[in-house]
Amino acid sequence: MTSATPRPSRRDFVRSRVTGDVNDPYSWLLNKEDPETIPYLQAENAFADAWFTHHTPTVDAIFGEIKARVKEDDASFPVLHRNWWYTSRTETGKSYAIHSRGTSAATATEQVLLDENIEAGDSEYFSLSAFDISNDAHLLAWSSDLDGSEMYTLRIRDVARGIDLVDEIPDTTWGGTAWSTNDEWLFYVTPDEAMRPDKVWRHRVGTSHTDDVVVLEEKDERFFVGVGASRSGEWIIIDSSSKTSSECWVIDANAPTSNPLSVAPRREDVEYQVDHWGDVFTITTNLDAVDFQVMTAPITDPSSWSPFITHVSGQRITQFDCFENFALLQRWVEAQQVISLVSRDGQINDIHILNEPHEAEIDANPDWATSGVRLSYQSLTTPNTTAWFDIATSELSTLKQTHVIGTDLSHYISERVWATAPDGIRIPVDIVRHVDTARDGTAPGVIYAYGSYEISTPPWFSIARLSLLDRGWVWALAHPRGGGEMGRNWYSDGKLLNKRNTFTDTIACADHLAAQSICDGNKLVVRGGSAGGLLVGACITMAPQRFAAAIAEVPFVDVVNTMSDPSLPLTVTEWEEWGDPREEPYASYILSYSPYDNTGTAKYPHLYVTAGLNDPRVSYHEPAKWVARLRYESPTTTVVFKCEMGAGHGGPSGRYEQWRDEARTLTFAIASVA
Repeated sequence: MTSATPRPSRRDFVRSRVTGDVNDPYSWLLNKEDPETIPYLQAENAFADAWFTHHTPTVDAIFGEIKARVKEDDASFPVLHRNWWYTSRTETGKSYAIHSRGTSAATATEQVLLDENIEAGDSEYFSLSAFDISNDAHLLAWSSDLDGSEMYTLRIRDVARGIDLVDEIPDTTWGGTAWSTNDEWLFYVTPDEAMRPDKVWRHRVGTSHTDDVVVLEEKDERFFVGVGASRSGEWIIIDSSSKTSSECWVIDANAPTSNPLSVAPRREDVEYQVDHWGDVFTITTNLDAVDFQVMTAPITDPSSWSPFITHVSGQRITQFDCFENFALLQRWVEAQQVISLVSRDGQINDIHILNEPHEAEIDANPDWATSGVRLSYQSLTTPNTTAWFDIATSELSTLKQTHVIGTDLSHYISERVWATAPDGIRIPVDIVRHVDTARDGTAPGVIYAYGSYEISTPPWFSIARLSLLDRGWVWALAHPRGGGEMGRNWYSDGKLLNKRNTFTDTIACADHLAAQSICDGNKLVVRGGSAGGLLVGACITMAPQRFAAAIAEVPFVDVVNTMSDPSLPLTVTEWEEWGDPREEPYASYILSYSPYDNTGTAKYPHLYVTAGLNDPRVSYHEPAKWVARLRYESPTTTVVFKCEMGAGHGGPSGRYEQWRDEARTLTFAIASVA
C-alpha cells in the first residue's frame, strides 16, 4: 500500500452533557464545508483504494464469480393489472432496470414505460421511488433521486407518447403516491427540513406544483406521514405514525378534493393501519393486543371497531391485505414468516411454502378481483421465487425462480440453531454452509445482524454469498432482541433501556457458533449496516476479542451526540427508539454502549467501515468521526474506510457497481482471517 494512513486533526470541542463535560475532538467533521472535511474523506478513500489494490486478485475473482452466476438479461414474471401485463428487466451491460408492459404476458416487454438507464444519464447515482400507473393506464407517476439524498423529483409521463408532461414536482420523498379515481389528481408527500415526511399534497394534473394544496400536515415531530390508494381503488389512505402510535385518515377517491376523515384519533401507545374490504374497513392494531389483532369497522362509522381476528401472544401480525373475496394475513411465528388465507367469515388457513427457515412475502397483487395471488419466497439455499397461489385449489405453483448459472444449489445446506443469551433467553440463528464444509470448528464465519426498530430480518438468498461458502465459510444470520422476529415483546426487550440486549444477544450468538464448533471462534467476522452498524460497533467495543474482523456499513455510532441534537435529521423521531440522552436515565444508558464514546486503547478487530456523503439517515460524519478516533486510540488496528462521495445510505446504485462493492467487502473479510 502506497497511500499514507490518514491522521485527521484534533480540535478541542467541549460538549456539555448530563453525565459531565466531554471533549469531542472530531466534532468539526459534522461541517461538510469545513476546509479539512472533504480532503480528509478523500484521503480515507485513497487509503481504502490502496488497500483493495493490494487485494485486486481476490476482488476481481469474486466479482467475476458473481457476474458469471447472474443471468444479466433477465425479466420479472409479468404482473397483470387492468388488462395490461407489467414487467421489469435487465440487459447485459446496463446498470439499471427497464420497465415495460404489453397486452399479454408474452408481449410484456414491448411497450417501454421507463428506462432507468436513460433517466440516470451520466449521473453516478440513480434511485427510482414512485412508480404508479393511473387508473386508466394512460399516465405514469414516477420519481427519481440522482445523488442519494432521498429528495426525489416527481414527474407524470404520458405513456402512449413516452414523454413527461409539464408537471414536475421537486423535493418529494418516499412517502407514497395515490391517484384519484378520475386520474385528475395525484397525492404525494414532501419532507420537512429534518427529512421527516410531514405533508401530504394534492396536485392537479397539468398544473404547476406551486398551485398544489396541502391536504394534511403533521406537526408532531415524532410522526412520519405516508399516502396510498386501497387495492379496491375506492379510498385514498393517509397514515401518520411514530414509533409508538399512529393515526389514519381516508378520502373518497371519487371525491378527491374532500377533507380527509380520521378513522380514529391517535392515542398514546396505540398503533393501527387501515385497509378497505368491501363494506368495511379493516384495522390492524395493537389495541388490547400486544402482537396485534385485526378488527373491522363500517364504512359509515370507521371509528367503531369490532374484533375479527383475535390476538395470539407471540404471533406478531404484520400485514393484512384485502381482496374482493378474501384477505391475506402475514405473521411472524417463532422467527418465521407465515402467510395465511383468510375468508370473509374469519377462517384462517396457512399456506405452506418451505421446510427450512425462509422469507415469505405477499408479492405484487394490484387487482382487487382475482382468483389467486402472487407470493414470493427465498431462503439461504433457495433463490428468490415468484409463485402463484390458486384460491380454489389451494395449490402453490412456481411462476419464476432466479436462475443461478452454473451452480448446483444442492451443494449448500441451511439450518436453524438457538443460542442462549446471558439472561437465559434463546436467540434464533440461521446458518448456511457448503456441504463439504465440516462442522469441526475450523471454518471461518460471518455473523450478520440488525436488531432494531422491530425490523425482522428473514433469511435471504445471495449469489455473492456463494463465493464465501465455496471458500469454506459459514454464514450466520442472528435474530437478536430489538427486531420483531419473536413478537412485539422481542422488540421491546431490545430498545430504550433494554438496548444492550441487542448487542449481548449477538455476542452470545457468536459465542455459540464457536462453542458448538460451527465456526472457528478465532475467525469470526461480524457485519451489519445502519442500526446494524451500531450493533457492530457496540459488539466490538464490548467484546473486542470475540471477533477477528468487523464490517460496519453506514453505521450509526455517534449515538449520544446525534440523539442530543434535535436539529439533525430524524433525531426527534428517534427518541422513542433510543431515548433522549439529554436526560437521565437515558444519558448514562446510551453512553454505556455508544461506540464512538467507548472507543479506547484496546486492540480492535480489523475494521471495514463505509459511509455516504449525501446520506440523510446516518450522516457521513458519524462513521468518519468513529474511524478518526479509532486511528488515534488504537493505531495498530487495521481500519479501512470508504465514503461514497456521490451516494447516500444505500451505497452505489448500479448493479455492476454493487457487485464490485460486495466483492470488495467479501475480500476484506477473507483477508482479515487469512
